[in-house]
Order: sequence, then C-alpha cells, then structure tokens
Amino acid sequence: MGYLDTRAILSAAVSHGCDAIHPGYGLLSENADFAREVEAAGITLVGPTADLMARMGDKVAARQAVAGYGLKTIAASEGAVVDVDSAVAAAESIGYPVILKAVFGGGGRGMRVVAGPAAMPPAFAQAQSESVASFGRGELYVERYLETPRHIEVQVLGDGNGHAVQLGTRECSIQRHHQKLLEEAPAPFVEAHALSALGEACAAAAADLGYRSAGTFEFLYEHGDFYFIEMNTRIQVEHPVTEMITGIDLVKAQLEIAMSGELPFDQAGVDFRGHAIECRINAEKVSGDGFEPSPGLVYDYVAPGGPGVRVDSHLYNGYKVPHEYDSLIAKVIAWGRNRQEAIRRCMRALAEFQVRGIATNADLLERIVESTEFGEGAVDTTFLDTPGIRQ
Repeated sequence: MGYLDTRAILSAAVSHGCDAIHPGYGLLSENADFAREVEAAGITLVGPTADLMARMGDKVAARQAVAGYGLKTIAASEGAVVDVDSAVAAAESIGYPVILKAVFGGGGRGMRVVAGPAAMPPAFAQAQSESVASFGRGELYVERYLETPRHIEVQVLGDGNGHAVQLGTRECSIQRHHQKLLEEAPAPFVEAHALSALGEACAAAAADLGYRSAGTFEFLYEHGDFYFIEMNTRIQVEHPVTEMITGIDLVKAQLEIAMSGELPFDQAGVDFRGHAIECRINAEKVSGDGFEPSPGLVYDYVAPGGPGVRVDSHLYNGYKVPHEYDSLIAKVIAWGRNRQEAIRRCMRALAEFQVRGIATNADLLERIVESTEFGEGAVDTTFLDTPGIRQ
C-alpha cells in the first residue's frame, strides 16, 4: 500500500523538489505523525499544523476543545476506554444504546452500535480491530447513541493566525454503514437563523484555535439541538456541494492559505447562492441484504452533463475497478437555483449516468432522490436501514 508509505512519499517529494504536499482526503490526511514528518522535512503541508491535527483528530480532545464555544456535545466516556469492562462501565453510566467509536477514526470505520451489555464484547473487538486496520490505532470511546438524528456539518477555512470564515452547512444524513452516500448544501428544513448561528460559532472556534486550511465541524441534529461529534481536519469528499453554492474552489483556497498564510477572502466575501446535491456513485451491488463490492472492467461509460451538473470521477472505458480500495468511483453533483431545481437536475443526471462491466448504486440513488421522503426532508441517518428502499 504505497499510498500509506510515508517514507516513499517524502522521498518522492524531496527528490522532485516539491515545496508542498496536499494529502487529499485519504488516510494520511489526518495523520499527525505524517504531518510532523512533512514539517520536519521543510515541506509545507496543505492543512493544519501537526499539533492541531493531533488535538482535533483525537475525538475526545476535540470534544473538550469546542466545549467553550457554545457547541453542545453528546454524553460520552470522559476518555478512551481501555478494555471491555471499562466500556461496559461507561455505557452503564451513559445509558444504552451507545456507540463505540475509534478515537482517531473517520469515514464510518471503527464504529459499532451496542444495544446492551451482552453485545459489548464482540462489538468492542470488532471496532478495535477495524480501527487498528484502518488507522493504526486501537483506542475507542463510548458515546450515547442517538437513534434518529440528522447529520449536519459546517465547512470552515482558517488562516492559522486567528482568522476564519464559515462556508455554510451540508446535510449528510443519508448513509450506509455510517458512510455518507448523498449530501446537499445548505442543510434543508432547518431555520436559517439556527444554521447561521451554528456557522458563526464554528468560525469563531476555528479562529480561536488557530486552525489553518479547510476543516469541517460535524454535528448530529435531533429535536432542534446540534451536538458536536468531531472535526475533520481535511478537505471532505462532499466539498463540491459547498463549492457549487459559494462559487469558491476550496482546494485553491487551501493552496492560497498554505502559500500566503492569509485567507483569500473575508466572511463578507462569501456569497451563498442556490442549492446543490451530491450523489456518491459506488461500485457495488445493492440488495435488500445490503451492499456488496463490485470490482471489474469498465466499458460503455457515459457521464451525464448539462446545466448545473458536475461529475468528479477517475473512470474511463477500459479502467479496472480494483477490489483493494474504497468503492467510490464517481460523484454526481447537481446545482439549482433552489432545492426543487437541484433535485430535478440530479434525477436527470442519475438517469443519464451509464457504466457497464460493474454494478453501481446509481439506481438506489435515483430512487432516494425521487422519493417523497427525500423531497419532504423526512430522512435521518437510519433512512437506508429499511430494506425496502434498497430493492
């Protein structure tokens, strides 16, 4: 796995005379040890400092860091739980159901919902094993499990010198196995003043923390309350929807901050316009039983187009989708002057998306976007747990 070989990456950067490394949104993008190696080599990391990455990448420390900025947190263990017994003790104090989470995790990995004490031992072993395999660290913590929340996040940019801006919210509730499948911006069906206040609080926190580059504050939203769960110290897979409603190229902004140490614009320079929806096209077979990877050789690939439609993909005819990596093969993004127009354009784009040789989830995404529940905003993070929508 050369993409995780930090020595090889640094060696290539030095030998080619690179002055900066952009870690993308892969597994090294939130690896503080890699960030320190980059800094020690005299190369600029396009992201936050290693120390701040370590602080906010530790979900327990991150919860403590934002507590002073008016951001609520969900009841959780005070620190990492070292074994099953301490996890059970924390869960009993919090109250079941709970969710085990990797302290240094992300992307839905290293997480298990636990309904009661008997389920803790296997869940702990599975979550810890997955955390070690995915992130090289096995620390877990326990958090109260909200059963029907929405997942809402705030995009920020900081210069590392006490200045930050917020670029609005994203709705990311439609997920499978805690991994996002469809995102939209701004978050719909929440009062605008509540979203604005949340964004302002996140920008203030980022500025005071001295945060540099792009970052995302993630929340669970239930019964009118936002609960902070983590901060992603990197660009997000779903960043295109924010770009579509602001007209701001987030990666360009990251590079400008890394180069100059200054924000390329202030909050007054952020203009929100319209609505955007992103659908993640995965190489997978979808059934009532779940999601099964579908690697293979791609042919007859046709990407959609037209007004307001954007496709981010590495696909081409003759490309072989491997089985070793994440199944994401394309992102279909649709922008409209309002949510209804964005939905119509998204439906058309998904209907036009064509690829043979592999199975994809495009039909599922089309059903979701066409559904009454999605149109009315009657979705939460459990939406795909109902097998009917997957048929």
